[in-house]
Amino acid sequence: MTTQPHPLLPTTVVGSYATPGWMWTALEEVKQGKYGVTDIKELYDDAVKIAIFDQEKAGVDIISDGEMRRFFFVQNYYKRFTGLAPIEPLRKTGLYGYDSPVRYRPVEKIKVPEGLGIVEEYRFLRQNTQKPVKVAVAGPLTLTIHIHLEKNDPYYKDRLELAYEFAEVVNAELKALVAEGADFIQIDEPSYAIIPGTTRDWIQLFNKCVEGVNAKIALHICFGNLLSRPRGKRTYRWMFPDLLEAKAQQFVFEYANREMKEIELWKEFGIDRELGAGLIDVKSFYVETPEDVAERIRETLKYVPAEKLYINPDCGFFPVPRWLAYLKLQRMVEGTKIVRKELAG
Repeated sequence: MTTQPHPLLPTTVVGSYATPGWMWTALEEVKQGKYGVTDIKELYDDAVKIAIFDQEKAGVDIISDGEMRRFFFVQNYYKRFTGLAPIEPLRKTGLYGYDSPVRYRPVEKIKVPEGLGIVEEYRFLRQNTQKPVKVAVAGPLTLTIHIHLEKNDPYYKDRLELAYEFAEVVNAELKALVAEGADFIQIDEPSYAIIPGTTRDWIQLFNKCVEGVNAKIALHICFGNLLSRPRGKRTYRWMFPDLLEAKAQQFVFEYANREMKEIELWKEFGIDRELGAGLIDVKSFYVETPEDVAERIRETLKYVPAEKLYINPDCGFFPVPRWLAYLKLQRMVEGTKIVRKELAG
């Protein structure tokens, strides 16, 4: 597929879109066995079409499929893995949090015989929009997040060894996406800020998963967004300068919910990559005005050249009601237009 030209300061999304209210009800019906195979396909197809419609109507330049076929970010992927057995959640009472999901343990070497399913998602997206698109893929470290390894595990000596196996799975998926025409792929790795380790380890792992992939690669690092709550320490400083070794053309970072903290790192470390700047706070019900967005863009432009700046939310919209997600996207686009006019003179 030929890459379409983008306007100055292209607007885009990080990946997930808000789940419509009716979809939550439908998913409960699916759990109860009340939907057939055709019904379930129609459910997800319709949800993706709504995500496409809302993004296009809001005027977003580069859209996604809203990750509507995924659930709570990575949990649906495990249905495609073999060699895993579920472990009871650590906590079942109270509000859902990072200690609430089902975890898994290996009972043999883990395999992903039919891939991650993202190629099929991309095909449907491509068939239903004329807009440029971006595909988000969970990175290999993040794919390990709900897998519990015992001490002296007989299958994997540590999490890094497991992640390297997943890097091969991700790499194969990325190459298959490129073969289908995908030209802009984002790797999501919130786990850099959550799982103990070093930036050097994580970047070597990242580079392995994108090796030989002929597409524009973005690396999205956030601090967790489960039901709008972060998990990791919210700073990027410790990741530099090692992060500059990543074979990514773009970094996608969150700034809005941190009051633009650390945007100065771009000049301090002489960062030469594109920035997908998170300028919409997905963790807040405050609806940014266009001028709020324009002000954040102007602040970012003090450190990042306009030709290397993309405008996006901090993270995905999965935890946000649809009405709010749409308004935030709309304001993001309107605020970006203000600054485009200013730059055009």
